[in-house]
Amino acid sequence: MKTLVLVEHDNSSVKDATLAVVTAASKLGEVHLLVAGAGCASVADEAAKISGVGKVHLADDAAYEHQLAENVAPLIAGLMADHDAFLAPATTTGKNIAPRVAALLDVMQISDILSVEGDKTFTRPIYAGNAIATVESSDAKLVITVRGTAFDKAAAEGGSGTVEAVATTGDAGISSFVSAEIAESERPELTSAKIIVSGGRALKDSETFESIITPLADKLGAGIGASRAAVDAGYVPNDYQVGQTGKIVAPEVYIAIGISGAIQHLAGMKDSKTIIAINKDEDAPIFQVADIGLVADLFKAVPELTEKL
Repeated sequence: MKTLVLVEHDNSSVKDATLAVVTAASKLGEVHLLVAGAGCASVADEAAKISGVGKVHLADDAAYEHQLAENVAPLIAGLMADHDAFLAPATTTGKNIAPRVAALLDVMQISDILSVEGDKTFTRPIYAGNAIATVESSDAKLVITVRGTAFDKAAAEGGSGTVEAVATTGDAGISSFVSAEIAESERPELTSAKIIVSGGRALKDSETFESIITPLADKLGAGIGASRAAVDAGYVPNDYQVGQTGKIVAPEVYIAIGISGAIQHLAGMKDSKTIIAINKDEDAPIFQVADIGLVADLFKAVPELTEKL
């Protein structure tokens, strides 16, 4: 089986999300990558070094500079004539492109897979991760998005893939890139952070969130996350949100402060290696998944913890 993996990148380097997808693809068969962008030859060269990669298809065209789904999907659909499965990371980019590819191929997409059980059999979470479904496809071509936290990352070095330029499909003319507001931070990005400190609605307001969560995160060199309730209340921006409708994370340590543990939040972080919860409600659902739980007033406990680190 030949697989085609969408390389997520910023036209200068490969993003980590791609590495887990390569691992998933390698369980199906021969791994080919697609680098679609503008002025992205260096990305293709970097991608060719990923362990287990046989070939890198390079589509270098101004139409792909921002990876608009309307432009990239027809390119992928064309390449699928020579491939059996298309895999993309279950990120905003992957979730945007994969459904269009599935529609163009007239097949059913398999979303957010957790494991590969056979050539056409996979597991995926349903009911916010409370149940795991085993699904088998009967389609001739597979379109799959991969939950990155469920697979080990392939080694970024050691591969010897070849780079091959492919014909581009150009601008579809049905969408255009206007602007992007990208929050820049010196902190590690949530999906790749080894330690995450998250705050919930109990933190009252943005000033309190900043004064309680940030010093602890600074001490630990951690990323900062938040529950949907905290984001909806305006304490922090949307890109901090962890959960079913936010980011799926699996750090070495996840510290949940003032987070009750709604099922939607747990779906985004329960694969973390060690979960530490601080909440004054001893019956909070977060304690059911926590490895270490502290029933205490966060406004006293967290500053004291920060001070002692």
